[in-house]
Amino acid sequence: MRSLLLGVLLLSAAAAASAEVTVIDFHQREVTLEQPAQRIIALAPHIVENVFSAGAGAKLVGVASYSNYPQGADQIPVVGDYQAWSLEAIVALRPDLILMWASGNGLQKLESLTRLGIPVYVSELRELSDIPASIRSIGKLAGTIPVSAAEADRLEREIVRLGEQYRQRPTVEVFYQVWNAPLQTINGEHMISRVLELCGAHNAFADAVSLAPKINVESVLHRNPDAIVASGMGAARPEWLDEWSGYPALRAVQRESLFWVDPDYLQRPTARMFIGAARLCRQLDSSRQ
Repeated sequence: MRSLLLGVLLLSAAAAASAEVTVIDFHQREVTLEQPAQRIIALAPHIVENVFSAGAGAKLVGVASYSNYPQGADQIPVVGDYQAWSLEAIVALRPDLILMWASGNGLQKLESLTRLGIPVYVSELRELSDIPASIRSIGKLAGTIPVSAAEADRLEREIVRLGEQYRQRPTVEVFYQVWNAPLQTINGEHMISRVLELCGAHNAFADAVSLAPKINVESVLHRNPDAIVASGMGAARPEWLDEWSGYPALRAVQRESLFWVDPDYLQRPTARMFIGAARLCRQLDSSRQ
């Protein structure tokens, strides 16, 4: 009986490994593989990270530059950066699936990729729920559904948990500072605004027209946010965040609400974004005090 059961399990695994899979990508395209992908190229660092979260990191054969997480991602061959890559390098790696980023890579480049005869999955994450949805789709395409489904479920529970804890608390008006020179922020369409909403906060520049507008100090003073959250370029707290202390009339200064979260935990739409969201929610909650 034990050998019979083992045989059935092996046959089921073999069937799953060879079964055709179909998903709908974020450009509403049907992406079909004759069997789960074994050689994957990801054309953005956040997509690389999501492939690992889906349990398919070992199947990556090519990545975009700056793919530095998780451990081992920086050892995978680089085919270019997120804006330009070598088609020759892609072909030489013999991928059976390419994962691209619509707004970052540019949808105009989709045609050149599809002409290679390789299935292309288009990712464009705008809502927090898109992160677990993307991980779930990648797992289906890669044949790693048990891992991807478990991770997607975990992230969906975290969205609910944070929302229940913070979303109904008094609103905190937030200026999210991407950079200092030029002074830059994000508008209400950016996913970071969804994080702010999860924390019961509001983006002070949600009404800006462009996704990442350049602004001036006077506009920040005029909107007078309750808190300022800075990103920067690395793991260290940006020194320029403290320059706001020179404006004592700002509510953010009066409340001692000059905050910082490592940009990799807020500016990459990956599982780590929920770590950053939890940290940010706690910081903004202190501003309410």
